[in-house]
Amino acid sequence: MTLAQDSITRAGTVAGHPQALPASGRSRASGERDLVFAAMGGRVHLHVTCPGSRVGAVDRDLRMVAGRIGAWAGRLTRFSPDSDLSALNRDPSRPVTVVRPTLYAVMERSLEVAELTEGIVDVGLLEARLAAETGAELPAEGAPWGLDRRRRGGLVHRDGPVRFDLDGVGKGWIADRALALLSAYPAALVDADGDVAVRTGAERPWTIAIADPRRDGVDIATLDLAGGRPPHRLGVATSGTSVHRWQHVDGSRHHLIDPRTGRPAVTDVVQATVVAGTALAAESLAKSIVISGSWDGLELAERAGARAAVLLLEDGEVIATPQSLDWLA
Repeated sequence: MTLAQDSITRAGTVAGHPQALPASGRSRASGERDLVFAAMGGRVHLHVTCPGSRVGAVDRDLRMVAGRIGAWAGRLTRFSPDSDLSALNRDPSRPVTVVRPTLYAVMERSLEVAELTEGIVDVGLLEARLAAETGAELPAEGAPWGLDRRRRGGLVHRDGPVRFDLDGVGKGWIADRALALLSAYPAALVDADGDVAVRTGAERPWTIAIADPRRDGVDIATLDLAGGRPPHRLGVATSGTSVHRWQHVDGSRHHLIDPRTGRPAVTDVVQATVVAGTALAAESLAKSIVISGSWDGLELAERAGARAAVLLLEDGEVIATPQSLDWLA
């Protein structure tokens, strides 16, 4: 659906990093358990509502999920020379590379994300991402790549030099996979360093506080993920240009690369927060909105079926899709 200018809802809140909070009027109730640990360069928070039949197993289950998250992250990170991703990136001109199942699964999701975002989210732009960070000369456009499934894992085909960065896609994928492992619990939440996958329950609504990126410790909006709706699974994520930003002699650069130019996106959007059906979809759409700019980004969110999208613009104004009003607490 095309978004008409007069259908944009204007609000007085600012999109920031989502943080899981207890529902209104609730503390950590009896039968609820959580586990917080370091992973993926940040913090991961697991929280479940525990039925009586799982009381004896919940701590073990949470530790098991934490272990799986650590293993997945270890295979997908570009910061470890021993990771599967580093092995793939070691020879960027190699035309065919065999990869193991976890990396292949995320590469498959990356192609789906590219389709969802109409090509705006592209994991094959690591060279441009590193150039933005270091101040090096921005590289030429990356080469096309594709996949070929095998019985276990598969093949990555490259038509020229290309290296991959799975940071955002990897975190969203991990959050969704971890939530699936907690299916025995009536309500569960996985906060993978800001990419949130949540399953609501009839007795356990969730709220997500959105922090003001300009003021530490200040929450300026809250998303209600129940809102009278039946139990469901959702993802919430924020992307923006204010967190990873560097000053160089030629000016300021940020980490969100526009695949149409191979350069940091020129955009009027500082940050975008999205509610979608999965954490991976929310993360990808939030990033694509920032890269595309407010007008094209909101139209893209509408076409992709985002449940809610809240944008902070460079001039301080905040705009949101009309559906977002149904999710604001």
